[in-house]
Amino acid sequence: MKTSESLSVTFHTIDDDQAGQRIDNFLRTQLKGVPKSMIYRIVRKGEVRVNKKRIKPEYKLNGGDVVRIPPVRQPEENALPSVKLDRVAELESAILFEDERLIVINKPSGTAVHGGSGLSFGLIEGLRALRPNAPFLELVHRLDRDTSGCILVAKKRSALRHLHEQLREKTVDKRYLALVAGEWPKARTKVKAPLHKNVLQSGERMVFVNDQGKPSETHFAIKESLPGATLVEASPITGRTHQIRVHCLHAGHAIAGDTKYTDEAFEAYVKPLGSSRLFLHAHKITFIHPATEKQHTCMAPLPNALETLLTALRRQESSSNEI
Repeated sequence: MKTSESLSVTFHTIDDDQAGQRIDNFLRTQLKGVPKSMIYRIVRKGEVRVNKKRIKPEYKLNGGDVVRIPPVRQPEENALPSVKLDRVAELESAILFEDERLIVINKPSGTAVHGGSGLSFGLIEGLRALRPNAPFLELVHRLDRDTSGCILVAKKRSALRHLHEQLREKTVDKRYLALVAGEWPKARTKVKAPLHKNVLQSGERMVFVNDQGKPSETHFAIKESLPGATLVEASPITGRTHQIRVHCLHAGHAIAGDTKYTDEAFEAYVKPLGSSRLFLHAHKITFIHPATEKQHTCMAPLPNALETLLTALRRQESSSNEI
């Protein structure tokens, strides 16, 4: 049962850490579980006031603003629908680093960064269920659903702004491990190819190399040469959708397990060896910590499924050397 206090008007004074965000985003953190459509409705109807005045959903808050928040009936239980407890528990064990400013988590493959498009559960929804008393949790950047590895989540708006500035200045160093088809040439240390995103009628996103696309650049280094494949480390200089996957395909070396940007012959080769998912893993991230202003590095170990495939390829190499 909701208490009468919980269904009364509340007033919130914006501090410096909360300043700069849109009123609709602020309300989402205050009214957890309330649909976005309802938040927009109470703003449009003037039920939400800032300094006693009506505002629009895009209004950006300033330090010292006083926000009037009307009583809104929220779901009694399970404000985060269909969040499965076992998957939430998995996220706890995947946390690589946490302090009062941020979380670095080793995102599992197959988990979207947020719910939507038919998905009720995403990484951020799971973290909010895991930390129900956290006043602020927001993704700093994203990873494809099938990509695993390091991802940053801010616990304070000031940390989010700090890390976003680093991303804009390209001072965040993100390193990915990818198993690609064939022998990657030693001389190919980077791929520069403009990328254009297209949304198909089905809603599926596809990215193509196109002169009309956005400038995109990825640096590559060979980590290990294997029979019929190469383990490479990819460092995206820009942050386009599906960038590493499309740049690898464009270079003639598709990533193992990529069903969208695929090399059918390579898939026929690696699948019997245990290729069951996209072999793309964000294994290392380096950034300036928002509190200490010192460089901070986190590393995510390669998942067992990917290690299994590498082991199978190494066995093939050993067998061929013995002949």
